[in-house]
Amino acid sequence: MGVYEYVALDEKGRELKGFVDATGVAAARQQLRERGVYPINILPAQEKKGASVSGMMNLSLRQKVSTKEVSVFTRQLATLLGAGIPLVPSFGVLLAQAKNPGLVKILAQIRGDINEGKSLTASLETYPRIFPPFYINMVKAGEASGTLNLVLERLADFSENQQALISKIRASLAYPVIMLLVGTLVIFLLMTFVVPQITEIFTDMQQTLPLITIILVAVSHFLKSFWWLIFLLILAGIAAFKYLTANTQAGRRFWDSVKLSAPVWGSVNRKIAIARFARTLSTLLHSGVPLLPALDIVGNVVNNMFISGTIANAARDVEEGQSLSAPLAQSGIFPPMVTEMIAVGEQSGSLERMLDRIATAYETEVQSDILVMTSLLEPLMILAMGLAVGFIVVSILLPIFEMNQLVR
Repeated sequence: MGVYEYVALDEKGRELKGFVDATGVAAARQQLRERGVYPINILPAQEKKGASVSGMMNLSLRQKVSTKEVSVFTRQLATLLGAGIPLVPSFGVLLAQAKNPGLVKILAQIRGDINEGKSLTASLETYPRIFPPFYINMVKAGEASGTLNLVLERLADFSENQQALISKIRASLAYPVIMLLVGTLVIFLLMTFVVPQITEIFTDMQQTLPLITIILVAVSHFLKSFWWLIFLLILAGIAAFKYLTANTQAGRRFWDSVKLSAPVWGSVNRKIAIARFARTLSTLLHSGVPLLPALDIVGNVVNNMFISGTIANAARDVEEGQSLSAPLAQSGIFPPMVTEMIAVGEQSGSLERMLDRIATAYETEVQSDILVMTSLLEPLMILAMGLAVGFIVVSILLPIFEMNQLVR
């Protein structure tokens, strides 16, 4: 059996593209005719447009495969393998129901590689942007131990937990962000359209204006004349920030330091990193990945240079025969509760279970902290917008009051 990519026409003459499972081109053509479509071109999926490994990688870059899709694929593959279905037929089932063209092409290539005798791990390594080292190492451990379906279930659980945490954080921040954007837009429209029309009356009367009104007029004039410059500066600032924090060591070190030391938000970032460290390390150890390779993978998952450095130092100490908890405690980044629980887990031989408890506790704390932050942000933002609107109203009303006094 092979996977063939086809281009066909339906009864109304519309072009259709897709994949079909068949023993050969003739069988694929026959299947399509039975479906009521008329094939124009049929080629093996692995040979379509000379699709080499690099070609398939380019396809995967153009047709993005989301983390959620990978999580669903992992869960389905674990279920099929757990039901006793062999690996190659399992991929045939997944191919038949996959909807994302990018994912379909990747699954077709992986299935072809397995048919040729490659391991699942070697096939996944072709797509590092879709399957990170964490994923590949767990699959490798599952294949080596003969528990691939259990490892895939843990991978799916891990991915779903991470997505749920991120979704809750985004949902908590959605309302304040929308409120900030709408409030900023309203104030901008007031300053650029409403205020100039009102203040023009004061200018025509050649009246001496209060300082607060002069400031309002100047700000309004600047926003109306140079809003495009402000917009370009904001875009340039965002681009420069992303470049410095992504491509320069000093910029990344500075930003990682800010993420850990910033008031309130720094504590939340630290808890997120610790929860990710504990959850990832626990999942790797549960799946049979040795501690040293697991620590190397986790160092790249936490996404912070300082925490990654601490984990790397801990890995060196573990390699020399020391415990994991001691270097983590000396770093000052990991709270005493975390290091003490890790120490107990090492002594009792239940490190994975302790790491699970740490991850659960800190994920709960993160959700609680973000809920408190957002509940405080809303009144603060309302106060800030109220002050801005109040400034505009007072700046306009003061000259009017002075004009009334002069008339009297």
